[in-house]
Amino acid sequence: MDNAATVPLSDVAADALTTAMRKIGNASSVHNFGRAVRKGVEDAREELAHLVGCGPTEVIFTGSGTEANNLAIKGFYWTRRAENPQRTIIVASAFEHHAVLDPIEWLVEHEGAEQVLIPVTDAGVIDIEFLRTFVAANRERIALIAVMHSNNELGTIQPIADVVAIAGDIPVHSDAVQSFGKVPFDFANLGLTSATISAHKIGGPLGVAALILQRGLDVTPVLHGGGQERDIRSGTINAPAIIAFVAAARDSIGHLNERASAINELREYLISRITREIPAALINAASGAHLPGIVNVTFPGTESDAVLLLLDSHDIAASAGSACSAGVPRPSHVLMAMGRSEADADASIRFSLGTINTKADIDILMTVLPDVVAKASKKVSA
Repeated sequence: MDNAATVPLSDVAADALTTAMRKIGNASSVHNFGRAVRKGVEDAREELAHLVGCGPTEVIFTGSGTEANNLAIKGFYWTRRAENPQRTIIVASAFEHHAVLDPIEWLVEHEGAEQVLIPVTDAGVIDIEFLRTFVAANRERIALIAVMHSNNELGTIQPIADVVAIAGDIPVHSDAVQSFGKVPFDFANLGLTSATISAHKIGGPLGVAALILQRGLDVTPVLHGGGQERDIRSGTINAPAIIAFVAAARDSIGHLNERASAINELREYLISRITREIPAALINAASGAHLPGIVNVTFPGTESDAVLLLLDSHDIAASAGSACSAGVPRPSHVLMAMGRSEADADASIRFSLGTINTKADIDILMTVLPDVVAKASKKVSA
């Protein structure tokens, strides 16, 4: 029941991937085989641009969402600071994914950047008035602003259009990995400078993603080599994965409304079962604009590791914090940014629902969850 990390490869993506893998040729080669592969990539780029709401030249394929975020954060910082050495401040939400926070921290340690974190409200959204006040007072010193489109642990959708309006001519980057293909996302309408999307969240293959970057803008590259993607991202183009990525995106966007409705119905059913059968449980950031499939729950008096291990013994998958930080024994920085205590943050679990889940899955979960929570609570108090 943990589908937020990696969604199983969809049938349409698998078919596209296997077909494309049978073709020989490097997309950067000038021979007939290479040109045929290049055409497939460029057709895919054009279709993805249409689905994202941008121009084809604004799509830069990368090997992961993490790479795309690093390219945007570091690239904008270096480029903007080269234009004006006073632009040392990077503003980001306090509950960004580590794929955004960690490159910012690297720039703080190695490049003289200053990090300013936007506080998060109890509702799981950024404090937009804090951002408004801070930007007004420090506009000339800000290199960029980074706010994720939706939070990966809470599922709360952020007021990106308001962030862009406040930013003005300051670049705004948004990690939209969790949102794209699950809720409406239109790059041009939001007015973003850049955004990150990834294939593995929507039934595409692992190891392919994209940075959407406004045309006419350049950022300092992180990788140097052949300059295959707009001279911004070098590396041999992974044509089969790109084509499969776009097939998955086409499928996800084409069925977005019906799937979101069905998954949200499962989410509401899960919330109702948990609150009824485990009265002490607290649903975090349950209201407001929300991704359809994420439920974040605090079970007071437990530790997440114990709950997860007990669930795993019943072949039920859930997570504590981001799956990309799995194995790191620390409380969720997302919940602590909301003002939760360390104990409560460490007692919280994320359930992620997707198209492969059914009501029967939730019924199975609820046959064991109350007992799992009771056992985990006893372990803590022992």
